[in-house]
Amino acid sequence: MAIDLAQSVPENERRKLLNIWETAPGLYGWLATVDHKQIGVRYLCTAFFFLIVGGVEALTMRIQLAQPGLKVLSPEAYNQLFSMHGVTMIFLYALPMLSGFSNYLWPLLLGSRDMAFPRLNALSYWVYLFAGIFLYISFPLGQAPNGGWFNYVPNTALKYDPGINIDIYSLGLIFLGISTVVGSANFVVTLLRCRAPGMSVNRLPILVWGTLTASVANLLAVPAVSLACFLLWMDRRYGTHFYEISGGGQPLLWQHLFWVFGHPWVYALVLPGMGIVSDALPVFCRRPLVGYTLVAIATVSTMILGFGVWVHHMFATGLPVVALSFFSAASFVIALPSAIAVFAWIATIWTGRPQFTTPFLFFAAFVLLFVIGGVSGFMTASVALDWQLTDTYFIVAHLHYVLLGINVFPVVGGIHYWFPKITGRMMDERLGKWTFWTMFVGFNLAFFPMHLIGLMGMPRRVYTYSDDLGVGGYNLVISLGAFIFAAGMLLLLINIVRSRTQGAIAGANPWDASTLEWSVSSPPPPYNFAVIPVIASRHPLWEDRLDETAERSTIHGGLVLDQGKETVGITVLDAEPDVILKMPGDSLLPLQAALGMTATFCGMLLINYWVIGAGAVWTALVLLFWLAPRDHADTERAAVYG
Repeated sequence: MAIDLAQSVPENERRKLLNIWETAPGLYGWLATVDHKQIGVRYLCTAFFFLIVGGVEALTMRIQLAQPGLKVLSPEAYNQLFSMHGVTMIFLYALPMLSGFSNYLWPLLLGSRDMAFPRLNALSYWVYLFAGIFLYISFPLGQAPNGGWFNYVPNTALKYDPGINIDIYSLGLIFLGISTVVGSANFVVTLLRCRAPGMSVNRLPILVWGTLTASVANLLAVPAVSLACFLLWMDRRYGTHFYEISGGGQPLLWQHLFWVFGHPWVYALVLPGMGIVSDALPVFCRRPLVGYTLVAIATVSTMILGFGVWVHHMFATGLPVVALSFFSAASFVIALPSAIAVFAWIATIWTGRPQFTTPFLFFAAFVLLFVIGGVSGFMTASVALDWQLTDTYFIVAHLHYVLLGINVFPVVGGIHYWFPKITGRMMDERLGKWTFWTMFVGFNLAFFPMHLIGLMGMPRRVYTYSDDLGVGGYNLVISLGAFIFAAGMLLLLINIVRSRTQGAIAGANPWDASTLEWSVSSPPPPYNFAVIPVIASRHPLWEDRLDETAERSTIHGGLVLDQGKETVGITVLDAEPDVILKMPGDSLLPLQAALGMTATFCGMLLINYWVIGAGAVWTALVLLFWLAPRDHADTERAAVYG
């Protein structure tokens, strides 16, 4: 069932809403937009660009490692590529890509007209973009980060790494952390206040649960790595001794601060992807997700447990046996909620009527890769086995299955699934299946043999290796698989470019899906919903088909909200409307604040106090103007429901 809201309101009303919500034309509108859909697309495109850059870095390294003793790259060049590949894929691609989906989809999924803080949403994107540029400026300077994405001290202390490589890494991650924190706060408040009436917490899509859980975790975890990086920068440039043993510091403090962030971050990169699969897979099985409540609880409990397992990255550092035992047990237990989700997906496929479309293939492959990556992680929860495997390519294999496989496959499936909603056109199905099989074969050919060479003793973090190891043939296959996987990504890019202009017209709901974003036209209008819908179930577009209750959602009746940019505010648990919120229009303030922050961090890198001061003062003035109070009567007015 497809419902087009445009048919439910008069033409003059739609024109009025369009005039209110449409972004200004021209360069000003492009720079000043606060439309969540445009910001979401920018996140997606920028993150996809960084994915390509990180992929090129990986292919270059695989050429170096294809055979023993090759000298394609010098050790220093390899270290820089190795480090920036990890930083790019983990910090500049994985979470921003998922943030792009959530930025675009959340108001549409929740029945709202925008995010809670549109200008903060724009700020998070501009800071992300400038932080990425800040990190990549290091390459032309020949001073790219070279301590790995984990940046262990004391190897990265000034005495052992005297350039600005590590300063760029430290300041870049602090800068990027600002984007993550403000974006996460925006998601949390949006969930709490900007849902359609009737969308209680037991009716939320799993993607919303996944992004909400990741956002709360980011608010708690990102400050840890920002603090770690700031202390390292202070050690390097101001002679403090936070990590320096001779001054009473402790090098292991870095690992604790980094991994108390790093392990929750891993789940922040996985849970929204699991949410994509949990919401989209049932569409192609023609039935609701099996065990919705259990999957939602598993999503939240995974992240809660994720804050108690960081030491399993540190089993080989000489910690007390009692600590190892506790964190080993926690690392075994955390597999349970993931297993619940896996069984729910399998049961949904088994009891449904699968439609073997391109998105379905990517989502089904995700389940398989999730199991493989989960089993290898479960193995390393054993302290004794981890001691044998921790510095081998077995960990590289596990890392890529859980951070690349179960992130990229749901992302690419999600691109095929929501491309019609974003562009109004379908992607080519035949080319999509070629893309899937090329990526699936290439991925497993590239990363599964890494388990084997790890068991054979090949160390990780090395730029070359001896022929005596006997892994040259395996590495050649791995490198071949990496290029096949890259070919699949190229097919995806071709499909996106072609389909953007030549794809079949999609219509409002081409997949016959059940969630609220498919109730509006494709692409959606700037105001999302001509009237704010009233929700009565988890599947508002399948209610007649499922007939689970006598209640029905009201898609075309509710609050019109046409006295300026407005959306409804609701109570947290029961989603009862209690206020109408005024939303800001186009603004250059987010861009100006991000530019001020960029100047501040550039000054910190150069240790130029004039630049630091100018950037800080500019940012402070912009924020003061941003936060200047407006007339309260114009900011919010009582909701009249009818």
